Amino acid sequence: MIVTVGNTKGGVGKTTLALNIAIARALAGKEVWLIDGDRQGTAQTAISIRAEAGQAPGIACATYPDGTTLRAQVQQQRDKYDDIIIDAGGRDSTALRAALVLSDVLVVPFQPRSYDVWALNDIAALVDEARSVRDGLRAVAILNCADPGETSVDNIEAAQAVSGVPQFEYLATPIRRRKAFANAAGQGMSVLEKSGDKKATEEMSALIAALFK
Repeated sequence: MIVTVGNTKGGVGKTTLALNIAIARALAGKEVWLIDGDRQGTAQTAISIRAEAGQAPGIACATYPDGTTLRAQVQQQRDKYDDIIIDAGGRDSTALRAALVLSDVLVVPFQPRSYDVWALNDIAALVDEARSVRDGLRAVAILNCADPGETSVDNIEAAQAVSGVPQFEYLATPIRRRKAFANAAGQGMSVLEKSGDKKATEEMSALIAALFK
């Protein structure tokens, strides 16, 4: 499966999610390729830290911020991997557009803030374009860095707002704002490997199950 984690808005936690998804699939015994489609190269840096620490399983990673190169490399090498996870940069880029045409699933993280919800309309337009040239793209929106607690008004209102963007399926598997995610990602790891935070582990496990059902 090819999964892109992307949004035209930055600062929504795409790289941390992409890293956790890639590692989760590797822990499940899959051959995984993580592609960093952002010129900042944050995902590549995290994987380099992981490799230097000798952390297993190893994750193959490459950086292709140019859409033409990304498309060509995925088309040439896709049969070598069970799953390809693409971390697309937080803007409308050639890499993001190429990834949408290649992907089976688009994961759009957004935070429970008005401007994040408004930005969903921009990525929704790109989903429409991708679907006009290919069939079967599943686009899901997930609440990321959500407020703690089950009764947060901001969380509830943000989730409800997604229903007004028909291009997306809302996944009721929110990832809440927890230090465990940042701490693990800073070491090139997933909360499934290193957190000590049971709730963080449960949240990520629920998301993985919903994506790869």
